[in-house]
Amino acid sequence: MGKERSSFSSKIGFVLAAAGSAVGLGNIWRFPYLAAKYGGGIFLLVYIILAVTFGFSLMIAEIAIGRKTGLSAVGAYGALSKKCGFMGWLTSLVPMIILPYYCVIGGWVIKYFAAFISGQVQAAAGNDYFNGFISQTGQPLFWFCLYVAATAFVVLLGVEKGIEKVSKILMPVLIVLSIIVCIYSMTMPGALEGVKYYLLPDFSKFSITTVLAALGQLFYSMSLAMGIMITYGSYMKKDANLESSVGQIELFDTGIAFIAGMMIIPAVFAFSGGDESALGAGPGLMFVTLPKVFASMPMGGFIGTVFFLLVLFAALTSSISLMETVVSIFQDKFHWNRKATCLVVMIGMLVIGVPSSLGFGVWDFIQPLGMSILDFFDFISNSVLMPIVAFLTCIFVGYIIKTKVIVDEVKLSSKFRREKLFVVMIKYVAPICIVAILVSSVLNAFGIIKI
Repeated sequence: MGKERSSFSSKIGFVLAAAGSAVGLGNIWRFPYLAAKYGGGIFLLVYIILAVTFGFSLMIAEIAIGRKTGLSAVGAYGALSKKCGFMGWLTSLVPMIILPYYCVIGGWVIKYFAAFISGQVQAAAGNDYFNGFISQTGQPLFWFCLYVAATAFVVLLGVEKGIEKVSKILMPVLIVLSIIVCIYSMTMPGALEGVKYYLLPDFSKFSITTVLAALGQLFYSMSLAMGIMITYGSYMKKDANLESSVGQIELFDTGIAFIAGMMIIPAVFAFSGGDESALGAGPGLMFVTLPKVFASMPMGGFIGTVFFLLVLFAALTSSISLMETVVSIFQDKFHWNRKATCLVVMIGMLVIGVPSSLGFGVWDFIQPLGMSILDFFDFISNSVLMPIVAFLTCIFVGYIIKTKVIVDEVKLSSKFRREKLFVVMIKYVAPICIVAILVSSVLNAFGIIKI
């Protein structure tokens, strides 16, 4: 373990940075869309139960591995068991695949923010605005490059001056802005039906696909199985209370996802006159449906500007943590200085991200597995690699190094109140659930089953 390893200056700095990583586009556009698709209240209930059991256990394991070894994912597994060094590389692949396409979507968010702040609200609400924009060549590439530069700038500043400082400002601002938009959305005429749909569980809509969708979202939303929590754990001080930190990160993450649903689902109900099919806009919900909602509101231009600023904050805190993870991997492996590493990673992000950006326009004829290039990268990282990494981590902790190693690390700074839950989840429940996600998502991608 190197003496020069950076660390967070305080527990609150760590919690806000890790929560900032967990709170991103997954919470603000992916969670509401899945909640809408899988029955509203019942999806919400299943997700919360999974977050405090499954999500809690995996996050404890990852942060403890990072703190114990003081290494990023690429070295941490090998440091605890020489025969498992390959798991570090497999884990490290995930943020390297996600980061470039995530920055392409981040660029779209900046574009919408720019459109709203410059008064182009009605234009942005047009039916063909989104597809017209992403099918161009120059514009999406420009906004993508701008987003990459903003992410790289914060990471270049380092852990305390960059990531911790930015997270301490952005996270509270994000929460305040979310609540303002949420209250506004709920008071619209017709929004009450949406509130009921979202909050009241309808058990007739429960199915195994509800559980699988909620589990898949958990990985994406809580930054699990991508090396981020291991990296952040490696910056965590030994006297910081690990269990309560994880509880607070979960609270932030689930809270923001919950509020995002309250912003979007009632607003869509109000706008569509209670038509549930309007919730089926999927990933386009944020870019296609919401601008229409804002355009129909009094003060919609202002509300829309605030909303896309909020989404931009959330996206940046996540891409910063993804880039920090990749930078940390290269620094640990090659012992480069921070500036050189940031530059190399930034160039890599730009090169790998270009196909995802052009895949909706001049390169739209390239369709691996019948998906756009961006969707393909999303499928490989979220539906294939992340479940594999999470499964291997459970086996690694439960049966190779044994759960006692993690339990002892947690107990360095506090009691481990949920120790029994952690052991049962990691050894028995989580591996079975993860294999179910992996099999179902692959079968779904090949059209064998429909989720």
